[in-house]
Amino acid sequence: MSALLDYLNDKRQLVDRVLGANLPPADTPPAVIHEAMRYAVLGGGKRIRPIVAIAAAEACGADVEGLLVPIAALELIHTYSLVHDDLPALDNDDLRRGRKTTHVVFGEAMGILTGDALLTEAFAWLARPVAGIDAAHQLRAVREVAVAVDSKGMIGGQVADVITTGTNEASPELLDFIHRNKTGKLLTASVVLGGLLAGAPEEKVDALRRYGNAVGLAFQIVDDLLDQEEDAATLGKTAGKDLAQGKLTYPAVFGTDAARARVESLLEEAVLNADIIAGPVNYLAGIARFICERRS
Repeated sequence: MSALLDYLNDKRQLVDRVLGANLPPADTPPAVIHEAMRYAVLGGGKRIRPIVAIAAAEACGADVEGLLVPIAALELIHTYSLVHDDLPALDNDDLRRGRKTTHVVFGEAMGILTGDALLTEAFAWLARPVAGIDAAHQLRAVREVAVAVDSKGMIGGQVADVITTGTNEASPELLDFIHRNKTGKLLTASVVLGGLLAGAPEEKVDALRRYGNAVGLAFQIVDDLLDQEEDAATLGKTAGKDLAQGKLTYPAVFGTDAARARVESLLEEAVLNADIIAGPVNYLAGIARFICERRS
């Protein structure tokens, strides 16, 4: 576990450096939007999505140094989703990563525009030419991410979450749709992006996709459990909001014990596919365990 924690810490610091170096400087006109972008992105976070992309690329034999900018773009997309999720029209939250949310600090209009700017910036980073990767191959990698966050992916999951919150609509199928789309698809795309940028063969890309599907769903179920079990100081965000708002969650539909059993099953699936990928350096199984056993 110590080696894994060192790996996660090292890669988080690496991603933070790439983000800080490539985001527009805070004094770039108009300064307020660039201050807000940097505030939102550089205020902490586990950096799970870029880290699993790095781990996937390394497991497939890549030297990740030249891949870090498109990989770091994943964190811009994730942060954009959080900034918009916190807005008054959605979750109306004032705490994220242990700090005031972006719209609380910069105003609601800037919160909306900050999310817009981060999403756009992310695809500019993803589209930068990468040495050693032909354009067609890189286009496939970019499309993988785009499809994951479109109206049938992350946004679709968010929409389903919004329109079912506080209603009596509750079914395993609807719950699975929300979780796999709102959270799972970007995490899966992150793993697959790492493999594609590494030039992985199709059988390894398929294993990465199965791994990502399992980890992505497990991540959200664990989030559901933590929301009802931990406090705001531990989570770095408001605790207990899912229950208060009547959100559709695994513990609410199936109960805590069944939700934990589902996480265990998904962890087994993730580890199985991590072992298929093999590779000279492979932290994927350990990362899956970390995601499933985390307390924040």
